[in-house]
Amino acid sequence: MILSSVLTFLLSNVFYHAYLKPYNDQKVTIMIQHVQQYTAVLSYQEATSYFQNVAALGYQLYINDGEGNGHFYGSPLRGKYISSSVIHNVQSGTIYHGIEQRPHQLFVTGFFEDHLMNSIGIPVTIEGKTYALFMRPDIEKQFWEMRIFFSLLLGGTIMFSMVFVTISTRYVVKPIRIFTRATRKIAEGQYNIQLDVHRKDEIGTLAQHFSKMAESLNRLEQMRQEFVSNVSHEIQSPLTSIQGYAQVLRSQQLSPEQRTHYLSIIEEESRRMSLLSKQMLTLAALDKEESITDPQSFDIAEQLQQVVKTTEWQWREKDLAIEIDVESAFITGNKDLLHQVWTNLITNSIKFTEFGGTISIHIDTSYHSYICIMIEDTGIGISEEDIKRIFEPYYKGDKSRNRERGGSGLGLAITKKIITLHGGTIDVTSQLGIGTQFSVKIPYL
Repeated sequence: MILSSVLTFLLSNVFYHAYLKPYNDQKVTIMIQHVQQYTAVLSYQEATSYFQNVAALGYQLYINDGEGNGHFYGSPLRGKYISSSVIHNVQSGTIYHGIEQRPHQLFVTGFFEDHLMNSIGIPVTIEGKTYALFMRPDIEKQFWEMRIFFSLLLGGTIMFSMVFVTISTRYVVKPIRIFTRATRKIAEGQYNIQLDVHRKDEIGTLAQHFSKMAESLNRLEQMRQEFVSNVSHEIQSPLTSIQGYAQVLRSQQLSPEQRTHYLSIIEEESRRMSLLSKQMLTLAALDKEESITDPQSFDIAEQLQQVVKTTEWQWREKDLAIEIDVESAFITGNKDLLHQVWTNLITNSIKFTEFGGTISIHIDTSYHSYICIMIEDTGIGISEEDIKRIFEPYYKGDKSRNRERGGSGLGLAITKKIITLHGGTIDVTSQLGIGTQFSVKIPYL
C-alpha cells in the first residue's frame, strides 16, 4: 500500500506539471485580467477596497509600485519574495506566468506552493499610475473543506484497506495452516487425513490434490502393512511345514512311503517359497523398466497354445473344458514376458474355476492398431470392490479362498506391469458365481 501510494503520488505530480499547471495558469490569468479592467476606473481608495473584497473571495494579492512599496491582501503568504526585475517587467506590460513557469518540484506541486513567485502578475493603472499586481488562489480558503474531506477519505481508505487486507490474509493463511498441520501428520506417519477446505479457487484445488495424495499414501501404507502380513504368512507357513516335517523325518519309525510323502511336502513348500521370492524380484525389476527389452516378432496364437499345453495337467485334473479360438497373429514384444502374462491369466482361471467348468481363449484381430486377447472362465467371479484393486501388488480379494488355492497376490500386478510396458491395457469384467473375463489389448509395434 505504501509503495502504491508513493507511485500514485509521483504519477499524479507528473500529470499535474504536464497538464494541470498550464490550465491553472490560464484560469488565474483570466481572473486577474478581469480585475485589471475593473480597477482601471477606480480610485486608489476604491481599488484598495476592491482588492480586499477579491481577497475575501479566496485569493491572495500583492501590489507593488516599483519603488519598493508593496501591500498584501488576503491570507499571508509563506514566501513573500519576488525579484525587482519581475516587478519592473510587469509594470512595463509583460504578464508574469509564475504558476506555469515555476520549475518542476518532485514532492510539492506548484499549485499548492504558497509563494508569491507562484502567482500571476499583470500591470494595473490606478489614478494614472502603473502598478504590478500579483494574484494567486488562496488554497486554504478555497479548498479547506475539500482537504478535510480528502483527508478523511484517504485515512478511511487506508484504515479499511488494512482491515480488509488483514481479513483476506487470514482467509488465505487459514488453509495454509491446515496444510501445515496435515503435512506434519503425514511426516509422523498419519495418512488418514480429511482437510476441511471447501473452496473453488487454486487453494481449493490444492486441497483436493493434497487429499488425494494423503489418500494414496494411506492406501500405500495399508498395502505395505498388508504386504508384510501376506509375505510373513506366505513365508512362515512353508517354513513351519518344512521345520515340522524335518523333525518328523528324524524319527526312525517311519515307513519308506511316509518318508517319501513328507519329503514331497517339504519339496512343495520350498517351491512355494522360491516362487514367491522370484515374483518379488520380477516385480521389482519391472518397476525399474520404462520400456520393453529384447523385442521380437512372434506368433501370439502359437504362444497361447503352448501355455495351454504346459498347464494341461492342471485343467485336466479339475476336468475343465478348454475352448480355444485363436488364429495366427504376429506382434512385436518381449516373448518371455508375454508368456508369463498368459501363464498367470490362464493359471488364475484354472485356480478359480470349479470342477467341470469351462475356460475360453479367443483372439480378435479385427482392430487396426492393436490385437485383443480374451481369456474367459466360468469360475467363482470377482466382486466389484475387489475388481478395483486386483492389480495392486500383494492384494488378495478373498483371503480365505486365496489361501486355500495358494498365491502371493503378485501375479496380476506383474501381468499389468508387463502389459503396460508393451503400451497395452488390461480390463476385467466379472460376476460372482458366473465367471470372469480378462481382455488384453496390445498394440502392433
